[in-house]
Order: sequence, then C-alpha cells, then structure tokens
Amino acid sequence: MRITRISAYQIDLPLHEGSYKWADGKSVEVFDSTVVAIETDEGITGHGEVCPLGPAYLPAYANGARTGIKELAPGLIGLDPRDLGTINRVMDQAMRGHPYVKSPLDIACWDILGQATGLPVVTLLGGRCGEDVLLYRAISQDTPEAMAANVAGYRAEGYTKFQLKVGGDADTDIARIHAVAEKLLPRDVLIADANTGWLMHEAARVVEGVRDVDVYIEQPCPSYEECLAIRRRTPKPFILDEVIDGLPAVLRGASDLAMDVINLKISKVGGLTRARQIRDLCLSLGIAMTIEDTWGGDITTAAIAHLAHSTPADFLFSATDFNSYVTVSLAEGAPQRQHGRMSASTAPGLGVIPRMEVLGAPVFSVG
Repeated sequence: MRITRISAYQIDLPLHEGSYKWADGKSVEVFDSTVVAIETDEGITGHGEVCPLGPAYLPAYANGARTGIKELAPGLIGLDPRDLGTINRVMDQAMRGHPYVKSPLDIACWDILGQATGLPVVTLLGGRCGEDVLLYRAISQDTPEAMAANVAGYRAEGYTKFQLKVGGDADTDIARIHAVAEKLLPRDVLIADANTGWLMHEAARVVEGVRDVDVYIEQPCPSYEECLAIRRRTPKPFILDEVIDGLPAVLRGASDLAMDVINLKISKVGGLTRARQIRDLCLSLGIAMTIEDTWGGDITTAAIAHLAHSTPADFLFSATDFNSYVTVSLAEGAPQRQHGRMSASTAPGLGVIPRMEVLGAPVFSVG
C-alpha cells in the first residue's frame, strides 16, 4: 500500500455558547480546524484533524498547520501509511518541531491502518478498557456567579467533572472556585485550570485562599519551574498541561514529583503515535491522565475516544467530547456524549466518514 494523494480542508467550527474564554482575557468565537485526507493506491482513505486553540495558547496556529502540512506532504507520497515509525521519522527529518503540523497526518495513517486490518484504532492502541470513558466539562471564564450557575445545566447533561477556567485576578479566581464548589455534589470533581495565567505570587495566594476546597490545581504558571514551586507549597492534587510536550517532560516531572495528573493533548505531542508512547510511560510511572487535544470537531473527538478508551480506567482521569461544544458536524460515526460519557467506535479505523458537503473543496492537494 502506498500514499498517492494528501489533501487538506479548512472548516470553521462555531461554538454553541458563542465564545470560549480562558486565562488573561483570551477568547475564541469560531475555531479554525484543518482536516487531512490521505489517499492510497488500494482505495483506502484515512482522515485526521488538527485545531489549535487560536494562535495565543500554544506555539501553534491554524494557517501554520496548513502551511506545514503542505510542506511535509510531498515527502510522504509513495510511503506505506501503515508503517507509522517510518512516517514519523520522515516527518521529523523534514521538519524540526511543529508537532501540531504532523499530528493530523499521523492520525490519518492510524485510520488507514485500522481500515486495512479491519480493526478499530482503539484495538490497535491496546484494546478497549471498559464500556465507555468519563468526560469533563470546561466552564468558560466568567463572573463567579455565572460560572456557578452553569454547573447544574452541565450536570443535567451527565457531567460530574468540571474544569473551571481561572488564571485571572487572584481574588476573583478564589471567588470563582468557592462559588462553583458550593454547587457541587459529593460525587463531583472540580479542577481549577489557570492555563499558565498566574504569576507565582498570584498562584500562591489562590492555593492558600482555597485551602478549604476540594479542588485540583492545573497549570498555574507558564514555566515548569514556577509550577513546581507552587506544587511544593500546596497539598492540593496537581495537574500539569501546557509544559507536558513529550517524554522528557513527563520523566522530569515524575522525577521531581511535580504532578499527580498530566493533560495529554494529542496534537501538542505530534499525533497518536507519540501520544501512545507518553500514555504507556505514564502507565508505568503511575501517573493519571486527562486525554484530549487543543480543540477540534468529530475527527479529533474520535481520535481522543480511541486513545482514552484504550487506557485503563484507573489511569484515565478524564477525556473530552469537543464535538458537543461546536455547531458543525464534520463526520458521521463520531462518538456522541451519553450521560457524561463516550465510547470509541467499533468500526475499522477511526470509524468516521467525513461529510464532504461540510468540508467543501480542499485548500490544496499534493500527489
């Protein structure tokens, strides 16, 4: 089997709630997503998706993804997409860094491998663990009262884990955490995610100000060293996200006892191949994971579901159903939230069929 053509599509993904707000006043109203189609000489086509959370969150942006894919595509023509090690080595030799560019290409090759073998990707990633996976719901940054008011509605949809977007004024964030905590039931879980938004003195004030609240603290400061300093000042369970960008970061964090949980974003590390390596390392080290991505639609949600559903339940802290946040459906067969949970498809590959009427004409095709 050989790759014969690679095409990229651009799709806007508006949000049901109008906008998504997080640390430092950042917000997005419409997500700019890129879908990749990899065609083969045996008639199998695989798909992947990448959707950065705007240009100001991580070193990634939508136009950069498409430019990078166009740069890499010629070097992949003629290769066997099932040979994932070779695919990733060729991409790494052709382009240093830029893992988010490589992620949709890698995911599309996993989709092809699954279709070629007649197996769902969840099986190829290690096998299905349980019937489904638990999801969290992100609560967009707003006033303490508005954020607390959202909890009941999300709980009615089945969510029991709530990721509160903080990372602003310390006093306001303390009030946000307390206000939401008052709305929780005994089975609920609360995460205060600062998305790198606090300086160390602000983070220190917040963790002290919520010492009486059962809450996880996620990525309080921009750098690893700053986060580690805050970790050592609080007994709260601690999550690292933005600084977890590969195996070395996980090994360093494990050595320093810097976190209890990591947030594993597929496109941030370069696709399912690298994400699986990190997942399996965390299984060996005893580190729990939230498995997700920066954002996306049906294809990204499918990739998340396959990796999350192949992760033992006691190591899977949570996962994300991004396709329920947006108003546009990119593909048939994608996972759908059921009472705060989702499951990976049992169909071969990712189990999704893109809606070509939604994708439209490709931005470019190579091959």
